Amino acid sequence: MKVLVTGGAGFIGSNVVEGLIDEGYRTVIVDNLSSGKQKFIHPEAKFYSLNILEDNLKTVFEKERPDAVIHLAAQINVQDSLEKSTLDAEVNILGTLKILELCRKYNCKLIYSSSAAVYGNPVYLPVDERHPINPLSNYGISKYTPEMYIYLFSQLYSLDYTILRYANVYGIRQEPEGEGGVVSIFIKKMLNNEAPIIYGNGEQTRDFIYVKDVVSANLAALKKDTRGVFNISCNKEISINHLVDEINSLLNTKLTPIYKKFKSGDIIHSCLDNQLTIKKLDWNPEFSLREGLKKTIEYYQL
Repeated sequence: MKVLVTGGAGFIGSNVVEGLIDEGYRTVIVDNLSSGKQKFIHPEAKFYSLNILEDNLKTVFEKERPDAVIHLAAQINVQDSLEKSTLDAEVNILGTLKILELCRKYNCKLIYSSSAAVYGNPVYLPVDERHPINPLSNYGISKYTPEMYIYLFSQLYSLDYTILRYANVYGIRQEPEGEGGVVSIFIKKMLNNEAPIIYGNGEQTRDFIYVKDVVSANLAALKKDTRGVFNISCNKEISINHLVDEINSLLNTKLTPIYKKFKSGDIIHSCLDNQLTIKKLDWNPEFSLREGLKKTIEYYQL
């Protein structure tokens, strides 16, 4: 089976590519390296340096004929999305539409990476897949809009798909950007004996999930013939203050955070219910926060 991974040189994408190759999948990467890194490109994957908005993308599909596409390429920075809404929409909405059209033409299954940002501030916790959609940022809108197109393509053209809504992903190869970037930012600062900066009082909560658990979720979606939307999470609320405490404990430090004004567009509390995913995709997160942080710290210490 051949799988094309958009954004396959990025943080999550490079980990997904590694997981695919370890399981014997023939793997193709499409990435323009705007945020992905050359050093993250797996040597056993075929690589195309392309923006997903380019017309040449259809040439890749024509030549490679993938059986499935894992679509991870995106503009991921929430604050950038508030300042550059046109760019955000072009990459996340129009880019996904291009992928959809090609999946339709070449009969590929699509696994789409969405986000907890589509839910906005929760009406209840934990947030399940039936929760109202009310994004607080352009980013959240730009991740949800493709979901509606995907569903429509499935209805009109029998497109096979799985939508994965990620909680806050962290782990090895993460750059200090995006929704889950707080972990890499804190670790890098604290390894240099610098105080982490928290925007707000630190009691805001997130559902942190280690990147290797996201990899296993994508592999599970690839293997299962299950259309639908699934939360990918640990189903655990962790405060930002607790995150700092855990990193301090692992580093044997006692750094006190610096608190600054809360950022607009940020969700106060977030925790995703993963029970449907466990049941339908036969998937479970394997890494506790402490285990994932330990592996991430070890990566940055190399």
